Amino acid sequence: MKKLLLTSLLAACVAWPAMAEQKPDSAAASAPASLTVGEVRKVDKHAKKITLKHGEIKNLEMPPMTMVFQVKDAALLDKAKVGDTIRFAAEKTATGALVVTDIQPGK
Repeated sequence: MKKLLLTSLLAACVAWPAMAEQKPDSAAASAPASLTVGEVRKVDKHAKKITLKHGEIKNLEMPPMTMVFQVKDAALLDKAKVGDTIRFAAEKTATGALVVTDIQPGK
């Protein structure tokens, strides 16, 4: 019995570091989005949408393309005009919509 207990404890100690390094999917989903470079193609303040030609969006596992995004807050659209190069953060909402959550001047 003691050997079984000792073996179980030893196995748990060996496996613990590997388990501690794994991130659950919920933690990855709640992690802040990194900024992606994009070129503003269209701004629609009335509809709260922006069209961007963007690079890879890593947190969404999305390749470079041109697409329309909703914005979390219409005030973000005041930071961008057609032709601007910007840095932006985008996230997928619970409903599956892709939403721009931050816009910064491009560098």
